[in-house]
Amino acid sequence: MTTQTPKTIGIIMNGITGRMGYRQHLVRSILEIRDQGGVLLADGSRVQVDPILVGRNLERIKEIADRHGVTRYTTDLDAALDNPNDIIYFDAQLTTVREASILKAIAAGKHVYTEKPISESLEGSLRLSAAAKAAGIKDGVVHDKLYLPGLLKLKRLIDSGFFGRILSVRGEFGYWVFEGDWQQAQRPSWNYRSEDGGGMTTDMFCHWNYVLENLFGQVESVTAKVVTHIPERWDEKGQPYAATADDAAYGIFELEGGIIAQINSSWATRVHRDELVEFHVDGTLGSAVAGLHNCVIQHRTETPKPVWNPDLVESTKFRDQWHPVPDNAVFDNGFKAQWEQYLRAIVGEGEHTYDFMAGARGVRLAEAGLQSSAEGRRVALSEIPLDAETAAAAAAHGEPLALAGR
Repeated sequence: MTTQTPKTIGIIMNGITGRMGYRQHLVRSILEIRDQGGVLLADGSRVQVDPILVGRNLERIKEIADRHGVTRYTTDLDAALDNPNDIIYFDAQLTTVREASILKAIAAGKHVYTEKPISESLEGSLRLSAAAKAAGIKDGVVHDKLYLPGLLKLKRLIDSGFFGRILSVRGEFGYWVFEGDWQQAQRPSWNYRSEDGGGMTTDMFCHWNYVLENLFGQVESVTAKVVTHIPERWDEKGQPYAATADDAAYGIFELEGGIIAQINSSWATRVHRDELVEFHVDGTLGSAVAGLHNCVIQHRTETPKPVWNPDLVESTKFRDQWHPVPDNAVFDNGFKAQWEQYLRAIVGEGEHTYDFMAGARGVRLAEAGLQSSAEGRRVALSEIPLDAETAAAAAAHGEPLALAGR
């Protein structure tokens, strides 16, 4: 048997010193792909990856590179973009600097894969989408929640017709993030400063948009309450700072087809559930609760008939009446799975549909949620123009794309 020499794709990875950029994108995705010999293609060949690490702190990126056997690293993004062998630019920087770097990468002719939110604003997101389409590059945005085992099982149930007509979705996400005074915080301090791009709404509503639209239907309106429960926190150096960003967002989303979704997101809640995120889906024929890994179901034929009686201590073990959905598949890390899908699309195998316009819809929902909270009312979503020319014209004239009722 002849061993085929793998193709090699150079990837510029900017922002890999951060928590997600390092752990999920570099270590659990690109380096695992490298160590497994690349991404397997349909014809039996493989496409290998060759990352170059980019960051502002040379000492930090060199230490990471040395630790993981990465031979290329730099603090000069422009020089990295000049290398024709590096055809993909990946961005996991702070949101405040993301748009400018991506525009620079597009101008250099690179394909772009990025974390969300793709920009600080809807206008910026549309500007990126327009630039990507004009350049003819393959643009992609991280949609990692769709690749979680629990949500893959949930998707399987939806596709099978298990639920009948879906009525509602209830989501719970979050955990207690320590303030940083008597115990070190487990999330970076910039997450809680709006001036640095932090905030629960801008972070998580992008996730909820793609989860809702890919599993249940397009979001048509949002009613949200955004709160900063903990006004003072302590940073990585032990210094107190004002938490100017929201640390909790409570949203009701009306979806096409009449489905109602409500999702609570909080970094100021203590966990009393099986996983850090859970979605409870009710339908006419059955219900399910899906988390990161697990999914349990209850069919209409096995639904109990509770009777409300506050005089009696409840003896029914309701959780015991639900059944686990089997894996029936081998699930890989969600970030890695999406990276492999994107890399296959780069070499012409399959499609990667989660593009900058999908990212823009997530930013739109975040902006609508913030507006709803500020104005104390329901905000209906207007359609984002799907053609690059309209988006480019709106961005060029500095015109915010109107949210209905704004």
